[in-house]
Amino acid sequence: MAFFLVLMSSLLFMLLSSYALQLLTDVRRRLPPGPTPLPVIGNLLDVVGKLPHRSLAQLAERYGPLMTLRLGTVVVIVASSAATAREVLQTHNNGRNPPDAWNGMGHAANSVFVLPPRRRWRALRRIGAEHLLSPRRLDGDALRPLLRDAVLGMLGRVSELAASGAPVEVGHAAFASMMDLQWRAMFSAGLDEATSGELHGFAREAVAHSLRPNVSDFFPALAAADLQRVRRGFATHVARVYQLIDQQIEKRRNARQVGDGDARTDDLLDVMLDMSEEQGGKDVDDGLVNQDFMRAFFTDIFLAANDTVSGTIEWAMAELLQDPQSMTKLQQELKSVVGSKTHVEYSDIDQLPYLQAVVKETLRLHAVVPLVPNKAEATVKIQGHTVPKGSTVLVNVWAVHHDAEAWPEPNKFIPERFLQHEQEVSFQGAADFRFVPFSAGRRTCLGLPMATRMIHAMLGSLLHCFEWTLPREVEESGVDMSERVGITMAMATPLQAIACRRI
Repeated sequence: MAFFLVLMSSLLFMLLSSYALQLLTDVRRRLPPGPTPLPVIGNLLDVVGKLPHRSLAQLAERYGPLMTLRLGTVVVIVASSAATAREVLQTHNNGRNPPDAWNGMGHAANSVFVLPPRRRWRALRRIGAEHLLSPRRLDGDALRPLLRDAVLGMLGRVSELAASGAPVEVGHAAFASMMDLQWRAMFSAGLDEATSGELHGFAREAVAHSLRPNVSDFFPALAAADLQRVRRGFATHVARVYQLIDQQIEKRRNARQVGDGDARTDDLLDVMLDMSEEQGGKDVDDGLVNQDFMRAFFTDIFLAANDTVSGTIEWAMAELLQDPQSMTKLQQELKSVVGSKTHVEYSDIDQLPYLQAVVKETLRLHAVVPLVPNKAEATVKIQGHTVPKGSTVLVNVWAVHHDAEAWPEPNKFIPERFLQHEQEVSFQGAADFRFVPFSAGRRTCLGLPMATRMIHAMLGSLLHCFEWTLPREVEESGVDMSERVGITMAMATPLQAIACRRI
């Protein structure tokens, strides 16, 4: 018994000594200010179990736009203002810090989202930008019809529900069309309803697993044990997504090997197979363009664009349904520009300034990715404070977009604010970084050209072709605007609305 007491006392002494030394070291290193961490768990209680972008914004009001937290043993620096966001995203933009779950199936090692900005990352960005997501490709003869068909497909789904009087789940209608568009653009093949539903489910489950609070993320020394089985859960679900992608790769490879002249479609898969064959077994860009490389890249592109577009459309519709004046103003603009056409096209968007303002205000209020994680690959100084090498650096985009100094009445939906600026605020980010919906610097969202085209075309077409009302029970209780954070920030309760055909 005496030995046990001595042992416990020694462990407690060591723990408290380590804690005191840690606090002293942080002071000497001139880290940004922040809440005092508790022994062992640090500031986990300030963040975990809450909507982190909101809880971090509240902490920033007390400790400033650049603050330090300890989440377990991990040092986290949080940037919550336009000025600090500029320093992180433009001046000191390094790698990304993925959740441990992304190591399942080796996904992180090939993910364009999280690779450090070196040769391999640049190769992935170049492939996506040149062969799928560049404005030139999207507006070309190969992809432009696919974008149109995605809009028309969504309108067809909504029309069927409108004819039956059933409510429309707005986000799902947009997501289904985007999923088919992405699959066709990558593989020149459509998705049947069963496969589409299965793919949607497995992709969402994989993302949900990766974002659960995980001991491995807060105590990296324990990551190998995967104590909560989060990494294994992610691997199980992403493996099914990989399997569907592998089927497309093998089918195309087999067709090319037997000399099928119709096998070549010059889509993204053909581009990557050409690169793989040209390598002849040699290393290119720090790694082979092999099966792992291809399926991780396809999975990243597939997940990001779909959620971004469908989520933004759902939030925009939720705001407009609660603001009849703005909805009427937008529908009048659409009628004057689009007229009797059945849908909005990309060529119409420049003539629809209020539609652009509605989309921008939606992206400001409801950031697609509220927290952008970066990794400091070297020790740097930001506003006189030290950001140590290896620390996680979060840019709280949600806080930047809700800064009352930059955005008066920041919690209100006011599209007109984007029509009143002396200088146009771009989707690529304002020059002063007060608006960065798709990040900025070298890490600007790869899918930005496709996302902006499809959000405007889909949202504009939904409002041009249909009148929208809320179901009676929702109108009485109010729209649930609570948030659910996944790979993007979505509505916790999917929006349902009644559509009535106008055109």
